[in-house]
Amino acid sequence: MPLMRKNRSPAAAHPRPADVNNWRSPRAWAFSGALLGLLISATVFAPASWLARLVYQASNGQVQLQQARGTLWNGSAQLVLTGGSDSHDVTSLPTRLNWTLRPDWLGAQLTLQSDCCTAAPVLARLTLGLNSASLQVSDSQIDLPANLLSGLGTPWNTVALQGQLRMSTVGLKLQYRAGRMLNQGLTRLEALAVSSRLSPLKPLGSYRLDIDGGESTRLSLSTLQGDLQLSGQGQWVGSRLHFSGEAWSSPEREAALSNLLNILGRRQGARSIITFG
Repeated sequence: MPLMRKNRSPAAAHPRPADVNNWRSPRAWAFSGALLGLLISATVFAPASWLARLVYQASNGQVQLQQARGTLWNGSAQLVLTGGSDSHDVTSLPTRLNWTLRPDWLGAQLTLQSDCCTAAPVLARLTLGLNSASLQVSDSQIDLPANLLSGLGTPWNTVALQGQLRMSTVGLKLQYRAGRMLNQGLTRLEALAVSSRLSPLKPLGSYRLDIDGGESTRLSLSTLQGDLQLSGQGQWVGSRLHFSGEAWSSPEREAALSNLLNILGRRQGARSIITFG
């Protein structure tokens, strides 16, 4: 007996205009608007804790933004340095770190400020490209207490520096391109009137480290003043730093600085030879 084929009605074969255009209904528009509003609100009011989480993960927990307040775009937090998740060494800035982040079409503008350490806000611009990124920092100066480094654990917790650290930049631009990091401009690090628990002599002196960027980044260490004399030259080759330097003291201070000279490098008479890389 032949099967009977049911005739499909035109309405079943072709959806009604009302079904096709259902997305144009007021209810659909309301749903789409609500969803868009939620996305915009999530972006505009993203909490500052999101940035804190990113910094924690990027630094393996050694740099932390604790007690974060505000939003991802305009917030503040307590900057904390630690030796890692299993470390008991913890230090923090005396005052809170404030930031603003303003995204634009090709990247973002970042402003950092802390009452203890920046006479003027530090301005930086992040630019993103295809397999590349760059960070350009305005000429700036940051002053930090030297004991802040103790929070990073070994060897800083052993050295236990006291004094003042100053970082200044001129034309600094960091570029990541095709898997390679490039550094342009000058970064100057100064340790002023520093002392250490490894020596009874206080202060040891003041020192300067210049980092000159380019195709081959070079380092130059010099003594500004003090009984402990430091000098040296270094160069980054690929991702490795090669450094060669010396440490010595005046004859009348050699006994007071002997322990520190033994730790700094290989003794060669009254001098300590510092090499690595």
